[in-house]
Amino acid sequence: MRKPRDYDSELKALADKARQLKERRLRQLGDLVTACGADALDADLLAGVLLDAVATKDGPTKEGWRKRGAAFFRGKAPSPATGASGQPVGGLPLEGGKASS
Repeated sequence: MRKPRDYDSELKALADKARQLKERRLRQLGDLVTACGADALDADLLAGVLLDAVATKDGPTKEGWRKRGAAFFRGKAPSPATGASGQPVGGLPLEGGKASS
């Protein structure tokens, strides 16, 4: 005869695993904020920047951000505040033309 499954202990184990994954994700997000130097920003400013990034529908802008993030993880990114040209990055250019990436 087969041993009956203990659904309660399986559910508890899954809940514990989900909690551990969530905690790890939050810790990694905090590490990322620190590694990028964004921990120097005011919390309200950082939240506003993130909300703007989430709301942005502009594909080329998001692609530029994605490329810059990938370069950061490869260790090839310029300083967090400026691009290679010394101009602020991540937004639309002030004088028209293409946005920096």
